[in-house]
Amino acid sequence: MVGLKALIWDLDGTLAETEELHRQAFNLAFAEAGLPFSWDRELYRALLKVTGGRERIAHYLETCPDCPALSPEAIAQLHRRKNALYQALLEEGVELRPGVRRLLSEAKEAGLHQVLATTTSPENAQALLRRAGLEGVFDLVLAGDAVPRKKPDPSIYLLALEALGLAPEEALALEDSENGLQAARGAGVPVLVTPGFYTAHEAFSLAKAVLTHLGDPGSPGLALKGPREGEAVVADLGYLEEVRRWWST
Repeated sequence: MVGLKALIWDLDGTLAETEELHRQAFNLAFAEAGLPFSWDRELYRALLKVTGGRERIAHYLETCPDCPALSPEAIAQLHRRKNALYQALLEEGVELRPGVRRLLSEAKEAGLHQVLATTTSPENAQALLRRAGLEGVFDLVLAGDAVPRKKPDPSIYLLALEALGLAPEEALALEDSENGLQAARGAGVPVLVTPGFYTAHEAFSLAKAVLTHLGDPGSPGLALKGPREGEAVVADLGYLEEVRRWWST
């Protein structure tokens, strides 16, 4: 594929609709610890603006006037338990979003580099890849604290580009959130946004290409913004190259 040399994938909400499993795991961990709160979907949607599970718990406790104070060590322990519960929920099954498995395969066959760049913990990332049968698909997995500042900071994208030895315009990011979009653009990487269950309400005003999902033959996505706007699209490598070039216009 001329021009496009690498795909940089987000995980939660992009590869699979896993955010609901994360929410359930948080609530199970809170209940086990005897904490007097739980996160409903509306609240969790708002909390997703804070990237990183430990950071999300700490932010919530800081902004909740009736919540108990927890030390950083207690928050870390609570987060570890949440991750164990999340991984157990994953074992019950996880489905990739439409078109993801197809596109991963097409990119691998074409010899493109593929990177997973996520704020979730390495253990959670590996658990999902194992359960979904995606072990060995990615050349590089950057997760958790691979960089000191998480999305929307561009550090994880800059690290991916450095590791691949590529210029930003030679890669394409696949993201589902404003935080991910801002992180990729901060590094100069073109982006295709596929909003997920918890991010469909976001404006994506900086996006030049938005697709409901990647699509499969017989079940295409809808181009909401960018190349072929308003058309049904199965996002193959040719379409991704259109998106990559679209960002330079």
